[in-house]
Amino acid sequence: MTGLAHQSLQSLQSVLQHVESERDTAAAALRQAEAAAARHEAQAGQLGQYRGDYRQRWSAQFALGGSTTLLSCHHGFGQRLDQAIDQQRLQCDNATKRVAQARSVLQAREQRVAAVRKLIERRVAALRQGADRRDQKQTDEAAQRAAWAARSAADRP
Repeated sequence: MTGLAHQSLQSLQSVLQHVESERDTAAAALRQAEAAAARHEAQAGQLGQYRGDYRQRWSAQFALGGSTTLLSCHHGFGQRLDQAIDQQRLQCDNATKRVAQARSVLQAREQRVAAVRKLIERRVAALRQGADRRDQKQTDEAAQRAAWAARSAADRP
């Protein structure tokens, strides 16, 4: 392998390391986005469960009777709880979008890594093919010289 070809492969290896590092960073970002989305979903589930429990408790309480002030407080808290659930659902939607974006970035990075690896494979194959051709040429030339030498020796008395 020539010095220039060796440098070319080293440069491609360096590029490969860089794009693999970018891919690894994108994979970590995706894992973080997925974890955040899971946390938001869990919080939304907890809030929904709390709202159900709250309504059930207060339905039983109001069946026994209650003041209008207490009913007003219950209604106000229920509205704030619904707002919190809506806000949490919005955060879940945003987290899902971030997961999709991170997945898209990771896919692009993986494609780039695959492209650089393919380029390296092609470059190595071309270098091998060139080396094989040179070896074959040297073998053919040596065989021709040997045949010529044998003919020359046979032609001499």
